[in-house]
Amino acid sequence: MPDDRSKPPLNETTRVFGERVRDRRQALGLSQEAAAIRCGIHWTQLGKVERGQRSLRLETIVKIAGGLDIDAGKLVSKLPVPPTGSG
Repeated sequence: MPDDRSKPPLNETTRVFGERVRDRRQALGLSQEAAAIRCGIHWTQLGKVERGQRSLRLETIVKIAGGLDIDAGKLVSKLPVPPTGSG
């Protein structure tokens, strides 16, 4: 089974969203584990989000935004539109 860190992002939308989440977490000086606790999700899930390997439900986006003390709109505003037929 390949290491998740070597898997590519699902698409450009999830890649850019993940970058935004990672940038915010790092700006707060949080480890993935500490951020995941604040967000109420597992740290492995947060890692997949940051690598763009996970497409999220709206509720999870809101949980992540709340845990990172940022408006969810800032995380999703002007994201690239996913290709037809994905997520």
